[in-house]
Amino acid sequence: MIGLFTVAEIRAAETSVLATTPEGALMQRAATGLATVCLRLLGAVYGRRIVLLVGTGNNGGDALFAGAYLARRGARVSAVLLDPDRAHAAGLTALLGAGGRGLAAGTDGATVAISRADLVLDGMLGIGGRGGLRADAAELARLAGEAAALTVAVDVPSGVDADTGVVEGAAFPATHTVTFGAVKRGLVVGEGRGYAGEIHLIDIGIDPYLPAATAFRLTDADVAARLAPPSASDDKYSQGVVGVVAGSVTYPGAAVLCTGAALRTRPGLVRYAGTAADGVRAAWPEAIVTDRRPRDAGRVQSWVVGPGMGTDDDARSVLAEVLGTDLSVVVDADALTMLAADQSLVRGRGAPTLLTPHDREFARFGAEPGPDRIGAARRLAADLGCAVLLKGEATVVADAGGTAFVNATGTPWLATAGTGDVLAGIAGSLLATGLDAALAGAVAAHLHGRAGQLAAERGPLVAGDLIRRLPEAISRVRGVPARRLGHSEA
Repeated sequence: MIGLFTVAEIRAAETSVLATTPEGALMQRAATGLATVCLRLLGAVYGRRIVLLVGTGNNGGDALFAGAYLARRGARVSAVLLDPDRAHAAGLTALLGAGGRGLAAGTDGATVAISRADLVLDGMLGIGGRGGLRADAAELARLAGEAAALTVAVDVPSGVDADTGVVEGAAFPATHTVTFGAVKRGLVVGEGRGYAGEIHLIDIGIDPYLPAATAFRLTDADVAARLAPPSASDDKYSQGVVGVVAGSVTYPGAAVLCTGAALRTRPGLVRYAGTAADGVRAAWPEAIVTDRRPRDAGRVQSWVVGPGMGTDDDARSVLAEVLGTDLSVVVDADALTMLAADQSLVRGRGAPTLLTPHDREFARFGAEPGPDRIGAARRLAADLGCAVLLKGEATVVADAGGTAFVNATGTPWLATAGTGDVLAGIAGSLLATGLDAALAGAVAAHLHGRAGQLAAERGPLVAGDLIRRLPEAISRVRGVPARRLGHSEA
């Protein structure tokens, strides 16, 4: 798992390292790593045009020293200085000494240099940047975004809050971010994820001084480790039995999608107990289908309750029945609406419970998620004593103890009807195997995103496409075959 850290945690670790290393050593490590990544991205560097966007802080120094390194290898390096009098003196001297040149921001020369660049390196603001870009920096970010160049951010894209991923106004549109020491949370959550591009982590020696991580990003290998294939001694009952309460006469598709996702993920058996039995039976003959109450449906290890089931008195009674068991439960969609109105159904519940709200459903529990999505998911999880999966471009899962996961997979094409029903079915399957609620949610979000990426390879998708691609998604995370898909795992 990849640990995700706050600015305060990283600052404290850097301070400890600085106290034990020669002056400038940390910046040289960062600049060397940055230049190495740029070399790899460009391939051949001789004669390539590289433009540095340089602010007044240490990120500007990192960019200048990296530029000097690249200039010595034959690159044509220009530094566009937001404030020439306050640029990092030693870094600027190194660049000029290596044959690079300095240009003032806002000049015709700077504009032309950016438009012709092969690579633009963003060193305008660092991890302490807050409140959006000034007009001159915003203009440089715009010019870089319109150019044909590779765009590489130093540590964090300028304009992105390194803790929350919030972007106020403009931000540098990086296709790659070279980050130092540890992955900042703002690179993988909120709008920041969309501006960071592929993340490259450079070791600068702060690892021993970082606290134990409480937020994580799963990799394919982490997910594969939680998806052990059945052994020769397994049978349909030993692999986990999932119960699904979803759908209605009005919304039978929710039942079909949720049940199909549960079947395609990994359980030995899926039992459906709801009011859309005919539709599920026709779509999935592999499921055990009944229109009886959940308590009469047979033995299960977990329940999924809510998608498309409605919010009438019968639905409320069924929700109370499911949450009154000592079994693991995924609470989704209509069940979340009912639970928000009667939170006593979940408070104090001992068995693993996973709530899966999108932003509007989350707000029904008393507050909007706001800009800090990790913090929001943690607060609701702690308040209710269960795990919360807050859906979004970068889905966040948190448990009541404060451990959080930020999903690394997915595609904007997932913003279509029914995909949440599929996610709920996947999560229920994983709960039935014995995973704790937060980890089951995180693994489910990862698989859901991978299936979405596969389904989107040919353009727009519908929710049923995810179910069809789930077996392949599971094979992919196990490395069969190994191929890069979409957003980088860092």
